[in-house]
Amino acid sequence: MSEYLNLNEAELRKYIKSHPEDEEAFQHYLSIIRAKPNRVIVSTPEQLEEELQKRISQKKA
Repeated sequence: MSEYLNLNEAELRKYIKSHPEDEEAFQHYLSIIRAKPNRVIVSTPEQLEEELQKRISQKKA
């Protein structure tokens, strides 16, 4: 087992920054991030703007 598996998200992020060659740790971090609820992926600034406006409108309602 690799040492990074027992780290919390903040610790794992720090570990990855100090061990950029550790591809397995990076992939583990990505799996944690991707598993978060309400995750939104945008590819363009326009999509980002649209998503932000949608969220702002939801909070006002």
